[in-house]
Amino acid sequence: MSSPVDVAVVVGSLRKESFSRKLAKALAAIAPPPLKLEIVEIGALPLFNQDDEANPPPPSVAFKSRIQKADAVLFVTPEYNRSVPGVLKNAIDVASRPYGKSAWDGKPAAVVSVSPGAIGAFGANHHLRQSLVFLNMPTLQQPEAYIGQAATLFDAGGKFANEQTREFATKFMTAFAAWIERCRN
Repeated sequence: MSSPVDVAVVVGSLRKESFSRKLAKALAAIAPPPLKLEIVEIGALPLFNQDDEANPPPPSVAFKSRIQKADAVLFVTPEYNRSVPGVLKNAIDVASRPYGKSAWDGKPAAVVSVSPGAIGAFGANHHLRQSLVFLNMPTLQQPEAYIGQAATLFDAGGKFANEQTREFATKFMTAFAAWIERCRN
């Protein structure tokens, strides 16, 4: 990989100080070259309505266009009720429709789930992966990234608070970069 790789980062939480957003920013800061990570906001997306497929709302068009432009997608999500937040599922639906014209198709992906609890949003991670299979997104399998105890992960500046977490995150991002390269060839 020598040319920049545009990675759209989809954060499954709308809260400005969410652990998911903090983790997405921390991962972007340590991403190996040539990965260029950019958070693609999903908060302004209207709810998907199939009646609007022929003439989708402008925020939906812009979001889908941004995903189409990306070389790869990194999903960073919390867990709500053992699944993905509704806002994330809505974003997936918006960019996947109409059927047969999905912006996600073939894009290499990775999933990181994060929670304040001990199991690191395992349920959300696997529910999201089910959708990615259907969307034909080759998804990084190893290392798995279920990040628990999120309240202890970051220092006041939003950087990783301990070396062990930073090392794991670096390993994950290096594996993701290699996965993207593998999928592109």
